[in-house]
Amino acid sequence: MLVRGLKRLFLPVASFLLLTFVVATYFGSSRGAGWSLRGGLGSLPFDRDSSSGRDVSQTHHEVFSVSRADKKFFTIKFGELEATNPSIIPHPSLNDTWIITAQHMSRGAVKDTVWFAELVCNAAFNKNGQLECLSPPMNMPIAATIGDRTKCTGELAFFALNIGPHDARVFYGPRFPLTIYGSNSMFTCFGQWVLDFRMLMDWGYEHFFQNEFRTPTEIQRPSAYGAIEKNWFMFWDLNGQMYAHYDVAPKRVFAKLEYNGSVGQDLAPLAAAQDSKCMQKYMPSVGPKLESIHQATNSLAVTLCNRSDPKCKPDENNTFVLTIFQHKSFHAFHSVYEPYAMLFRQSAPFEVYGISSKPIWIHGRGKEGQGKKPPGLTPEEVQTWNQTEMFYITSISWKTHGQKYHGYSDDVLFISFGIEDETTAGIDVLASDLLQGLGLCSIA
Repeated sequence: MLVRGLKRLFLPVASFLLLTFVVATYFGSSRGAGWSLRGGLGSLPFDRDSSSGRDVSQTHHEVFSVSRADKKFFTIKFGELEATNPSIIPHPSLNDTWIITAQHMSRGAVKDTVWFAELVCNAAFNKNGQLECLSPPMNMPIAATIGDRTKCTGELAFFALNIGPHDARVFYGPRFPLTIYGSNSMFTCFGQWVLDFRMLMDWGYEHFFQNEFRTPTEIQRPSAYGAIEKNWFMFWDLNGQMYAHYDVAPKRVFAKLEYNGSVGQDLAPLAAAQDSKCMQKYMPSVGPKLESIHQATNSLAVTLCNRSDPKCKPDENNTFVLTIFQHKSFHAFHSVYEPYAMLFRQSAPFEVYGISSKPIWIHGRGKEGQGKKPPGLTPEEVQTWNQTEMFYITSISWKTHGQKYHGYSDDVLFISFGIEDETTAGIDVLASDLLQGLGLCSIA
């Protein structure tokens, strides 16, 4: 997947062309979402309504929309602009309005571009059931960062030419919204930055503290950096202390996070003994080639009883941190992602509580043979093409206005995702439905 022949790296035209290719490779769906070239698993099951009679429930846990008559997902529209990697959060003051964000996909509108941007707008559901911008989307005013160019070496040297943010996740913390995005780093070639999201659109006034991510802040990590870092997420314990979670596989890495971006030691070894048993039982297996497991979304806190139950009181025994990770594979030049929910405890040492025993299937996903066919297939390969549609999940959020980080089993949440690097979409599901079939670590 790496580009060859980089001896021409600093020739102006070649460098720009190569940047476009590698940005697609590293930040695209082949690594978790965005400007992918192509990427895939092999054959996957048909949906329940398939004429073949094959039932996705045998291999997947299917989730359905709670608001749509057809129970399928809805598309997200940014006017006439193309976008990927969506996030949805409730608007802080407008009813029936949400804030949607995504990576702008310029599709090479400007030759040799090295510029990237995130889109944002207020949105509502239209008569066709789409979540659509109420006015033309704007670019988030996220400034380009100037990293240490010497850390982008060899085949990655032209990442230093990058201008702008990549793969942003927008989400609520316990008190206010944040965004994490990739950009040029001082610690490695490409790192993760965090910023108070209220700085990036017309949010209205809310009380703030000047030292709480009011300016772009690069997050550090307690262990060795990868050259290209992405998809880190933040989580908060029951007391509101903030942490950063870096990796879910092959082993977890997480640490206490400060507002200046510094972090403490890796805390995952404290939970490793229990985690390893649970993950060995429930984590999907990874093939020897072209397959991986990686983090995908931000986190939410969920209490595993119903808000409607007066006896339901959040505590350390029933409240957990929820995130979604994905098994990704890239075969026959087409990517397929299989998402899994993970819960881990919201108090130290933050052991894993449970993992989906089967991957999650979003109702309406394209069936076998409906994945996007990559160019260059022979007529025989076209006839035998059997991959499903590529869905890659990028964010989760509570749907209800006024709800931020914490929710309950009977609350509705949004799952946001991209489809084949062409469409942004989402689905609203009950938290309890998403967590059905959870494999519990206590019985691992």
